[in-house]
Amino acid sequence: MTALILISFILFLGYGILIVYYRQGWTQLSVFDRSRQVSIPSTTVTVIIPARNEEGQISQCLTSVLAQSYPAHLFEVIVVDDHSTDDTAAIVKTFLGEHLQLIELKDHLNGPINSYKKKAIELAIAEAKGKLIVTTDADCIVPSNWLYTICSFYETHQPAFIAAPVFIPAEKSFLSVFQSLDFLTLMGITGAALHHQLHVMCNGANLAYEKSAFEKVDGFSGINDIASGDDMLLMQKINRQFPQRTMFLKSAEAIVSTRPAPSLSAFFNQRIRWASKSNHYQDKKILPILIWVYLFNLMLLTLPVIACFQWAIPEWFMFSIWIYWLLLLLLKTIIELFFIFPLASFFHHREILWWFPLMQPFHILYTVIAGFLGIFGSYTWKDRKVN
Repeated sequence: MTALILISFILFLGYGILIVYYRQGWTQLSVFDRSRQVSIPSTTVTVIIPARNEEGQISQCLTSVLAQSYPAHLFEVIVVDDHSTDDTAAIVKTFLGEHLQLIELKDHLNGPINSYKKKAIELAIAEAKGKLIVTTDADCIVPSNWLYTICSFYETHQPAFIAAPVFIPAEKSFLSVFQSLDFLTLMGITGAALHHQLHVMCNGANLAYEKSAFEKVDGFSGINDIASGDDMLLMQKINRQFPQRTMFLKSAEAIVSTRPAPSLSAFFNQRIRWASKSNHYQDKKILPILIWVYLFNLMLLTLPVIACFQWAIPEWFMFSIWIYWLLLLLLKTIIELFFIFPLASFFHHREILWWFPLMQPFHILYTVIAGFLGIFGSYTWKDRKVN
């Protein structure tokens, strides 16, 4: 029992150092101010939006994308409909014009494949006229200066790959607030890790990369049989080919908002899908970090269970385990709040921070379950079951 407590303390110590290191990375990451750039962006852009059964969101998404302040003659939009069974394609057709085209995936496939989204992006890139590929999701809304900011950043720093911020607005439900807080953490880790060049990660709802870089790494070749990973696995391929040219764009004008998963089942399927990519990471630096974080959360889940079922140990010692567990939980909460506060300020969402301590037990449980099922389980994504 003493050994278990010692191990848990070591795990906590490493976790705490990691979180402080991430906070340092996020706060040191410079905010990009587009207004200070004297040149007018001239980069041609292709915005790619894969869509499947998004009739409730696609109209708002396209309206926001087409309303960009970026010169209209410099960008185009390609929507790829992935076998939608609702009115997604019909709604997209009402937006068709000089700057927007629709590709229907069913016209390009002879049978089932394992990664429909990668195929959709691949087809769109083959048709793309833009030098810079920008991707978002069909349930996202982008700000009016989104493309202007991305292209200004690209022309200033010349990255091969840009990860940009994504945000989930907190609605009234417990689940949406939980997802909003969780996403704040993920965005902070993304920016901090890229600043430190510790590892690379991103979210496909807000990415940009050179078309030439995509072609240079042979696109999704080698990862096209993996259902997920159109974002992070591609990022790792490009980062290996173009080291030091993978960057995070820290700008409020580049924040893309996305909807929270509508149900607990949808949320877990989404997170299991994300976790399932870990077996295929080419950036091996991230694996020890993921394992350490997972083991720490597993230990936090295990300690109270042991305290409840170890009847052979003295009552005073059982009580001490509970006190020790609560202390670890408190310290974890304080350190994470130290990390997340500047993130909440950046995303203008500090009002939900008071929920953060209440979310701790649920966050630990979800981390352990989603991490395990991501490796050993299966999930449903867009009405398709994936093993």
